[in-house]
Amino acid sequence: MTDTPVLTLNGLTKRFGTVVANDAVSLSLKEGEVLALLGENGAGKTTLMNMLFGHYLPDDGTVDVRGADGEMHALPLGHPQAALDAGIGMVHQHFTLAENLNALDNIVLGAEPLFGVRRDRAAARSKIEVTMAETGLRAPLDVPVGRLTVGERQRVEILKALYRDARILVLDEPTAVLTPQEADTLFDNIGAMTRNGLSVIFISHKLREVLAFSHRIAVLRHGVKVGEMATSDADERSIARMMVGADTPSTERTAMAPGDVILKLEDVSVRGSSKRDSLSEVNLSLAAHEIVGIAGVSGNGQTALAGLISGLTAPTSGQLMLDGKPLTHSHPATMIDAGVGRIPEDRHHDGIVGSMSVAENMVIERLSDPDVQSHGILRRDQIEKNATRLSADYDVRGPGVTARARLLSGGNIQKLILARVFEQSPKLILANQPTRGLDMGAAAEVGRRLLEARAEGAAVVLISEDLDEILNLSDRIVVIHDGKLVEASTRDREEIGLMMAGKHA
Repeated sequence: MTDTPVLTLNGLTKRFGTVVANDAVSLSLKEGEVLALLGENGAGKTTLMNMLFGHYLPDDGTVDVRGADGEMHALPLGHPQAALDAGIGMVHQHFTLAENLNALDNIVLGAEPLFGVRRDRAAARSKIEVTMAETGLRAPLDVPVGRLTVGERQRVEILKALYRDARILVLDEPTAVLTPQEADTLFDNIGAMTRNGLSVIFISHKLREVLAFSHRIAVLRHGVKVGEMATSDADERSIARMMVGADTPSTERTAMAPGDVILKLEDVSVRGSSKRDSLSEVNLSLAAHEIVGIAGVSGNGQTALAGLISGLTAPTSGQLMLDGKPLTHSHPATMIDAGVGRIPEDRHHDGIVGSMSVAENMVIERLSDPDVQSHGILRRDQIEKNATRLSADYDVRGPGVTARARLLSGGNIQKLILARVFEQSPKLILANQPTRGLDMGAAAEVGRRLLEARAEGAAVVLISEDLDEILNLSDRIVVIHDGKLVEASTRDREEIGLMMAGKHA
């Protein structure tokens, strides 16, 4: 790392109506530096990066980027192509790859002249091979992306940015779907790239990674940059205090004897269209007062398991039992009536009806409740009073309970779903990636409520790709790999990481 700046954000401000998403934020990035950008949900991290990359036009402020001549030049704002031309690459948390194309085609897609007569695939392959050799980021170029592992897809996304000669790389939650070993390898690769002059901004909620791999930390709160610190001077407590303005309460799991078995899967198989939504003769039992953590890399059958428990998927063979009774009819309404609370993985697609109001979404699973409707007519005053109370209790922030739910941020949509689930005191809770994309304060609150539900007698299935979350909250840990379940006999993160990769499964 040098002291030479390659990027400066100067007083960037962005307003959405009366909401100030970023308020005069200034930030600098040095050559070869890894800068961690942290903040709670809604703090303005994504908005700031979207202004840098040209997706949003700032209301005020400027961006300067160092050019090939070594001088700083003003970046034309609001133009993604200008950002790409200036050497800025952005890798989003959710992959933007065409699964039917191979890795090589995905990498060069959009980087070729629109009206070119023919593609020079040999030159493209040669450039990619050189980049892979220099960075250690290896991916099979001739295999369709849909057949690659999650770690390989992550590498393709980064290679796609580097192919465009990115000198500044923005990574949004880069390890969200990687095993611990894959995450360590990724950051080793990033370290090699920074030694060759690449500068990196990465957004993460995993403080262990932030402390291990960044050089400097910048923190946003309510759209304002509240501070910076050298990573060598930081610890988790000091970062948390800067992010939320106070110490974050810890969630500690205490030993508790399990109660009666609530859920049991006996030799259950699900034949899906791919491995991602298939299971193979799995067995699982879950008792009251128990949290069972399902650890695994995305795409190994978690979708099928969650579908079974939520009533969206019927077993191809085997038996699912609830409260000791075989479940003969699989349907979401059946599971809700049986006392199953569902926190879905995709909060936008499966968790809410975006065109309905916040208040309506909070009661959407209680339509037979007399407080919700009477003789087929919705009791809107009661529905809105309920939503106002729950919004206060669960800190759901947004434009109001009568606004459409799609206007909420991802973190606030998750809080809406949590309010809907926990208020029903379910006997069984499916928590599928419950803290994905949440800041540490919100994640701690989710953990607290899951442990509280466990203490009150609920059984919890916790499906998470965050191994630290699994280790902190789970009474038992089961690893899912290639559609099979194997109970872990250890709580060692390295051993569980190997099981997630299929080494001991």
